[in-house]
Amino acid sequence: MTGVLAGFAVIAIVIVIGYVSGRTGVLGEQPEQVLSRLVFYVLTPALLLDKLATTDVAVLFSDRLVVSSAAALVIAALHYGIARLLWRRTLGVATIGALASSYTNSSNLGIPIAVFVLHDTSYVAPLLLFQILVFSPIALTLLDVTERRGQGRTVPTWRTAITPVANPIVVGALVGLAISLMGWHPPNWLMSPVQLLGDASVPLALLVFGLSLGGVRVLAKGDSPRRDTVLACALKMAAMPLVAWAMARFLFGQTGHALFAQTVTAALPTAQNVLVYSLRYNRAVTLARDAGLITTALAIPVIMGVAALLT
Repeated sequence: MTGVLAGFAVIAIVIVIGYVSGRTGVLGEQPEQVLSRLVFYVLTPALLLDKLATTDVAVLFSDRLVVSSAAALVIAALHYGIARLLWRRTLGVATIGALASSYTNSSNLGIPIAVFVLHDTSYVAPLLLFQILVFSPIALTLLDVTERRGQGRTVPTWRTAITPVANPIVVGALVGLAISLMGWHPPNWLMSPVQLLGDASVPLALLVFGLSLGGVRVLAKGDSPRRDTVLACALKMAAMPLVAWAMARFLFGQTGHALFAQTVTAALPTAQNVLVYSLRYNRAVTLARDAGLITTALAIPVIMGVAALLT
């Protein structure tokens, strides 16, 4: 449990620094808007390129990928269906809600947990691959279409088709995966700048999260979409780990450490990327922020509970 607490302590400290920076105004007015674009367009693509270029392809395409991706899709579809069909939410709000309930913090929290608790980063790599190469393109395409429609612009079929591959985050992931598949080892002078930029992605995303908390209250009446947020948090922290556990246990016969690791991976909180996406497209920002904060706070007791039951 020391590893779990250490991982969360690191994240909490950086978030607090971002919060204090926002409250004191040392970064000017609305710095989260500029910094979130920097994370979205430059730093996260560099991080994914670097990580995927050095990951063993055999590990990426395994039963771990099937369990992680299927659990995320089931939960996302459940939230999206409730939001769109029952609550009549807009496409943009339903998309952010689906991401908040299923898009896992597999990098800035998943990697520390994998190192300190699971002792194996290969459990989060398949989930990272799925989220970037499949989940993000679908969600970002929907958000791009929503943004253009909101601006009164028509959306040609060809533009919708190329939206996923035109997204900088997806491009970075695709380039990294291509390097891994080819078995190419780029020279240090080429990869060192990419790694340097990628290393800044995690702390800056956490700073953006902290900055977004300034002057706001979680689940504030009249401001927060409470029903959507509670649904997203319940699905992310309870339903998704349960679905992943059931699939890993009964479909693939996983037991012991493998089953524990698969369940812990699904129990990680909502990624800060969801807030970055919501800020970029100005859709359901409060929902993304509140879900990220609440699930991060719940992650410690949930992961400890998983550890108590499965180890």
